[in-house]
Parts: sequence; structure tokens; C-alpha cells
Amino acid sequence: MGAIEEVYEDLDTDVEFEEFEAAVEDKVEQMGGLADEETAAMLIAHELRDEEADTIADIEPGMNDVKFLGKVTAIGEVKTFERDDEEAEEGRVCNIDVADASGSVRVALWDEMAAAAEEQLEVGQVLRVMGRPKEGYSGLEVSADKVEPDEDAEVDVQVLDTYRVEDLTLGASDVDLVGQVLDTDSIRTFDRDDGSEGRVANLTVGDETGRVRVTLWDDKADLAEEFEAGEVVEVGDGYVRERDGDLELHVGDRGTVERVDEDVEYVPETTDIADLEIGETVDVGGGVIETDPKRTFDRDDGSEGQVRNVRIKDETGEIRVALWGDKADREIELADRVVFTDVEIQDGWQDDLEASANWRSTVTVLDEGSDAAAGVADGAAGSGASGGNPAGSDGGDRGADETGLGAFAGDGQKAAAEAVAGEGGEDEGGSAGGGAAAATAERSSEDVEFTGTVVQTGDPVVLDDGQRTKTVETDASLRLGEEVTVRGPERDGTIDADDVF
Repeated sequence: MGAIEEVYEDLDTDVEFEEFEAAVEDKVEQMGGLADEETAAMLIAHELRDEEADTIADIEPGMNDVKFLGKVTAIGEVKTFERDDEEAEEGRVCNIDVADASGSVRVALWDEMAAAAEEQLEVGQVLRVMGRPKEGYSGLEVSADKVEPDEDAEVDVQVLDTYRVEDLTLGASDVDLVGQVLDTDSIRTFDRDDGSEGRVANLTVGDETGRVRVTLWDDKADLAEEFEAGEVVEVGDGYVRERDGDLELHVGDRGTVERVDEDVEYVPETTDIADLEIGETVDVGGGVIETDPKRTFDRDDGSEGQVRNVRIKDETGEIRVALWGDKADREIELADRVVFTDVEIQDGWQDDLEASANWRSTVTVLDEGSDAAAGVADGAAGSGASGGNPAGSDGGDRGADETGLGAFAGDGQKAAAEAVAGEGGEDEGGSAGGGAAAATAERSSEDVEFTGTVVQTGDPVVLDDGQRTKTVETDASLRLGEEVTVRGPERDGTIDADDVF
């Protein structure tokens, strides 16, 4: 057995020996006699091993050709396109989704492979795929060079017609999910590289297994204004992405969100108020025992912010909840049972704990008699319109001017806090810090720090934090969907980033 055969024998690869041998000969020629056949064979084997992806989760944009095994979970329509060469035949492409236990990825099949996919591929088949990973419009995708069915291989992936929240995995696409609308927010805009305006909005939906944030892009953003909390909707053709460590369900051009006549119950798992600690992000619920009117304030950038405070009580204690931005517009009345999710626990007014409901939070007023309502203690019963202190603390009346201002911090913002509390201070606008990310703003003469997801790359970069978009001037190389923090002076609404991390 020759040197080439010995190296090939030890190599676990789908490459035929003749193809491997030809690659070795090419390598010898390329190196101008500096390597013999054995050395060249070992170099080719090393390159082939680098291309192997143990799982779909190992695939990253920018890798050389990769090979992996996956089960077909969805097959798209064959689409045609015109090539740059006017005399060339019409091009064809078909996108399929393949998955393994680690995740899912979209695979683009071109021309003959696209036609074969339409006639021969079926959902549930296991394929060996070789191709080039890249960052596509909807995230990572692989442009296939070769696709072969493998009838003997097994991939432990369940192909679902309809997903539940707990079934979602990073990279999954063509996801259909039925859930109850827990919260909605307003439409935000941003500028794309080509000068066009992008639009984005969010819903939060839940089912008996959990909840997920639904991100609606461009024309689909209008759907956020069509639904109200408590309605049941079906999200169709969504795809799963990750943000801040949490999975999100995104809806693009192909996606849909429609109202459906189904019963879906979301029962939140809330933390007892007595167990809350500063710095936690938790879900809390209880009966409303106190409500304050909505107040507005001026931010340093000239925009207007708003905040409203309510106080809730469960069987273990009570806490004030500060509702920022759009959350302040939610209709919450005395004796309502309400659940607030993803609220940040802060050191509030007069050292009292406070829950801050910002752009990531949801606010759900529970229907009387629902399972979820039964799971939230009726703290409002017999409490009247004014609440006491949390369990274990001294009593004392709270005046109407004691609003939840824990999100305001620093001596330079004292006047703003007083203005919101109705205690004076007309010249300085406040900015919400801590958990109230929706209201965060620094003075234009000082450095600002902003954290958001990259929704546009190039010049300028555009970041979105879920409620606001910021234009950023930076030389840093950023990728779509990446979450970054920028720091630098802000002038005329644009951050000139000195630091990107």
C-alpha cells in the first residue's frame, strides 16, 4: 500500500479516493517539489478534517466548505432568477431546512439540485450536505455544492407541524406556533444601508410551556397594532434567533401572524415578592392595591418620556412597579390581577424595593377565573386604595407624590426625578437608568453608552435595543444580529463610538 493509500485509509471522509489522489497530486505540483506525496497527502487530509462539522451548531459563517449530516425539516418552493450573463439560462434555487440535535440551518440548493429537491426530497429524509456557510438574509445558511441522501444514518430530530414554546431551538425555521398574546409594543424605525427605512415591532406570546418574544420586521411590524393581550394567534413561517441569551421568534416577508379561535392558557411561574432581591430579573404577580397617574418628563435629548407606577400585593408582601414608555399606557385598575415578566428589581424610592418594567418586560392583566389568575394571590382583597409596606417592614402611609423613581440615578438627574415626582425642577430632563433602559439618555456633551443589536452594518451602523434605534459611527467590523455596546460622544443623534465591545 502506497503512502497516499495509507493516509486515505486513516481518513474518515466521504471524498472518493480518486478525488483525494488528484488533490494530492495538485498539492505536490503547487509546492514545486517542496513536499513529497506523503506530506501532500497529510496536508490534504488535514484540510478535509477541518471541513468536518460535528454538529450543525459548529457551523459558522466564513468557514471553508463544510460537511454535515441533518434531517430535512422543511422544503421551500423552487424560485427562478435572471443571471448576470443575459445569454445564460435562467437560474433556480430551492431553500430547505435541515436539523440535528444541536440546531437547524437553511441550505440553498441551486439549479439541478433545486429541481431534484422539488421532485425527490421529502421532509424527514436524512442528508449529507457539503457546502459553503455564509450569513444570509435570515441568518446562517449553507450554499450547497453537494447533497446526498443517507438512508442508513439516523438523526434524532422530531419534525413538528406545530411548535410549542419549549420546542423552539436556535436556527429553527418555518416554525408555526400558536400562543396567547401577552403584550405588544409600538413600531420603531431605522435606516438601512441603501437609504430605505426599516421597521420593527414586537409581540410576546405564551403557551402552557413558556413564553417567547416575537419580532416583526418591516411590513409585518403593523401586525403588532392589530392584536391585544389575551387574544390567541398563530405565528406562521417564523425563524428562531438568539438575543441577550434568549430565543426569539422572528417574522419576515414569508411569515404570518393571524388570530385563531383556539384556547391557549399561559400560566406564569412568578417569584414571591418576599423573596425578591436587588439585581434580579424576575416575573412577579399580584393584586393591584394602588395606582398612580401617568407622568411625563423631558429627556436630555429633547424627547419626552413617560412613567406610571402601580403597587401590587401577593400573599408574601407588596412592591411598587414602575411602568416605562409604552408600558405606562396599559389599562390597569385597582383589584386587577396582573403579571409582570422580566422586571428588574432595583433599590427604589426611600430604600424600598422597586420592580422596573422596561422594553423587555411584559404586562398581562389576567382574566378573572383563569388558571393564571388562580395562580396569582389575591392581594387586593380588603386592601383599599393605599398599600402598606412589604412583609416584615414598618408600616406608614404613602403620599401621592411618592412615585417609583428607582430608575433615576445620580445627583445630575435629581431635578429630573423631582419633576417626575411633581416636586419641582423644570429645566433639567430626566433619564431612566438601571432597568429602565427605554428611558436611558446621557447629556450630549458627555460620553453615552448604548447597548443594542446590529440591524444595519456599514456606514453608518444602526443599533436597536428593542425600543430605540441609534446611529453609530465606527470603524469596527460588526455583523448583523450581533449585540454590542458602544461608548462615545453623541452629536445630532449619532454616537461617535470611541469604544465598541
